[in-house]
Amino acid sequence: MNQYYLTTYTVHQMSVDLKRGETLPIHINMTFPALPCEIVSVDAIDMSGKHEVDLDTNIWKLRLNREGHIIGTEYLSDLVEKEHSHKHDHHDEHHDEHAEKKHEHLFNEDAEKLIKKVKDAMENGEGCRVYGVLDVQRVAGNFHISVHGLNIFVAQQIFEGSSHVNVSHMIDDLSFGPKYPGIHNPLDGTSRILRDTSGTFKYYIKVVPTEYRYLSKEVLPTNQFSVNEYFVPMKPNDKSWPAVYFLYDLSPITVTIKEERRSFLHFLTRLCAVLGGTFAMTGMLDRWMYLIIESLTKSKPTSMIR
Repeated sequence: MNQYYLTTYTVHQMSVDLKRGETLPIHINMTFPALPCEIVSVDAIDMSGKHEVDLDTNIWKLRLNREGHIIGTEYLSDLVEKEHSHKHDHHDEHHDEHAEKKHEHLFNEDAEKLIKKVKDAMENGEGCRVYGVLDVQRVAGNFHISVHGLNIFVAQQIFEGSSHVNVSHMIDDLSFGPKYPGIHNPLDGTSRILRDTSGTFKYYIKVVPTEYRYLSKEVLPTNQFSVNEYFVPMKPNDKSWPAVYFLYDLSPITVTIKEERRSFLHFLTRLCAVLGGTFAMTGMLDRWMYLIIESLTKSKPTSMIR
């Protein structure tokens, strides 16, 4: 009985989501056993038109060897706009032409170094773990992990065609906010390994805003989600490159989960009900016994007179 009144239980309530102007945190911890970190990029785009390529917001990329052990780390702090300023001097066209040739030469050298480095890493069986937090706008959108950050020429030289890109992956953690007691993230522990094939994975996610209210009245804002999964295999004439897409949309309904415990007043009420029932039943039994005994005693003198 004591345990019954000390146990905490939860009550679920639903209401319209009224949040505006907030960001949506996306916690990622994924491993790509067949892609070196040098070519893995995280891109994001939302319905507002904001497109961030090779997103570098609070993301770590860990180099893994063939056995899955960490052999190097890279921290990507803030999103850096990869824009190049071009200066034109109308008085010195020859200088501009020389600068362009020098830039092209340097690009070719850098590209060759990258191609060699990535090919060596792939031969050694290097993989990459991507983890961290993306803060995106609270609107529908998607983020994807792929090799889309590569120059198309470099990608062709490395893979010799998009059909050779292996986006096998393991999802250790994918969540949209802090965890609360009893939460279930359906993609945690997911493993998708490709053998002799290639293609694009698409996870369609419905995010449900959630508030968890502890018994101490502390409120934890977070999100739950449900997911559907599709795999699109590569075709010989496909011009797109394989990737792992997470396409998310937000529910207009907020779920509030409240911790509650049965009060002492509830205990007293039930105790009174039990005691009252016991007294009532005792009184009824006493009355029945009295009537039975009285009927038996009245019938005995009648039989003796006869």
